[in-house]
Amino acid sequence: MEIRNSEGKLPTWLKNLDLNKNDEPKNKIPVSAYLSSSRMMSGLKRGPPSLVSLCLGVVGWHLEEIVPCLSDISDFFPADIKMSIAAIAKRRKLLDDDLIISLADTSWEILDLSGSDVSDSGLDKVSEMCKSLRAVDISRCNKITSMGVSELVQNCRSLETLRCGGCPSSESTARRSLSLFKPDLSNVEEDTWEELDVTEIGHGGHSLRWLVWPRIDNDSLEMLSTECPRIVVNPKPSFLTYSLHEVPREALPDVALDEPFVKDIDPKTWFLRGVVKSSPTTSHSLSVTSDRELSIAEKFRLAFAERDARLAPKRAKNARQQQRRAERDWMMSSDEAKAMAFASKATRSLRKK
Repeated sequence: MEIRNSEGKLPTWLKNLDLNKNDEPKNKIPVSAYLSSSRMMSGLKRGPPSLVSLCLGVVGWHLEEIVPCLSDISDFFPADIKMSIAAIAKRRKLLDDDLIISLADTSWEILDLSGSDVSDSGLDKVSEMCKSLRAVDISRCNKITSMGVSELVQNCRSLETLRCGGCPSSESTARRSLSLFKPDLSNVEEDTWEELDVTEIGHGGHSLRWLVWPRIDNDSLEMLSTECPRIVVNPKPSFLTYSLHEVPREALPDVALDEPFVKDIDPKTWFLRGVVKSSPTTSHSLSVTSDRELSIAEKFRLAFAERDARLAPKRAKNARQQQRRAERDWMMSSDEAKAMAFASKATRSLRKK
């Protein structure tokens, strides 16, 4: 009875104590955890945004004014800030060749151009600068063709994830780019497999492992599964399917590549002002909403103005006190001031008589 009573009085933390050793590494994330990671993060209560996020929100609101001089000042920005500005520009429908080239950083490992106006020229120059890219999203890009994809895989030999499709132009680009990922054995002169050079038979796309193409046609899917078995198309991670392969976050179709760089920024930042055509009532509500959105930036100015107005009388009083104190100190320390004070007092006394 004493043992049972003592067990009933044990604290909760002692009851939940797990003494079983777990030999698996702590930093290993189960594949299935990626499925619910975004949902779990959305349900968690977030703290207040950081000062950097607030500043990026203000920059995003005035991005049109900064774009002309962005190439001159972008060299002073860290790589993650450049990525955040590019992500905001993409959501503001401002991302084009000039902007992405001015922001490109050699340390970038991901590139999200989805739905932008970037063309083959911009993709070529960015891939030349960012040779360490591991994941690229070109879905819904009407100006990128198979030529741009060819330059991408040639310049970025570490590319593992590619996202494409989403619009008729991008669907056509994806189909035309399939030949870049399958080995070409038509001009092989070596006698054994050991003598083959993977760079000569792979067209530069031998490193690709994950292809996110939601609306892939059956012929293309069959060709990839037959001639490129190393490439996994539209991965859907689960314990049964990919127990030996950890699906990277970049290969999940429902997660944006650049989402981590804008997760703390207010989504209202990239709402287009004055672009959506609607009824007068809707436009009025949008203008009111814009005023409310701008109030975040205006609060800083209004706070300083209110503080300045509140402290103005006190500053004036302090100034007068300091002036009187300075005059008194001067009169007490200077013989000339004392003489002038006595002369003034004598003059006033004579006038009274």
